[in-house]
Amino acid sequence: MAKYTESKCRLCRREGAKLFLKGEKCFKACCPFESRPFAPGQHGMARKKISEYGLQLREKQKCKRIYGVLEGQFRKYYERADRMKGITGENMLSLLERRFDNVIYRMGIGSSRSQARQLVTHAHFTINGKKVDIASYEVKVGDVIAVKEGRKDNKYFAEIKQMKVGAMPKWLEFNPETLEGKILANPTREDIDSNIAEHMIVELYSK
Repeated sequence: MAKYTESKCRLCRREGAKLFLKGEKCFKACCPFESRPFAPGQHGMARKKISEYGLQLREKQKCKRIYGVLEGQFRKYYERADRMKGITGENMLSLLERRFDNVIYRMGIGSSRSQARQLVTHAHFTINGKKVDIASYEVKVGDVIAVKEGRKDNKYFAEIKQMKVGAMPKWLEFNPETLEGKILANPTREDIDSNIAEHMIVELYSK
């Protein structure tokens, strides 16, 4: 399977916005985007006139990179959202939010989506008592997510037990003491704080 192996900070610079791909580093002064808020490459600082298509393409790329999915996967999310009732763009974001790796990130267990994905693929969690190690697994309302009993004494999760629960999306709940969480509802557009203009992505794919 294809995998992006270069610096994630280059992706933020390319999109001209912080995508928060590196966890705590993104909030520090050492973040490369703070010192070089322009596109990477020899002509990164050059002013360019971007067409309507270019703006739509950049929005799609930004969304893909935020959630860490490849083009084929992303296209499938769009096509599925288009078949659902409701607004296609909002349906697509809701599907992306329900990815297992994103849920672990939203619960505050992982500092970034890439770290959350690594925790998932290393089989640290169960859903409704069954081991799940697939990052793209789609959670459902009522699902109970927990750290495996044998992993709760792991140093990483021992530190999670001591943390204070920050602002949690209203569709999720997480108890750091028991290392368990639950899906309370499906996420709506109001629950998604990522700065994404999903209508531009829909316009791009509708051509």
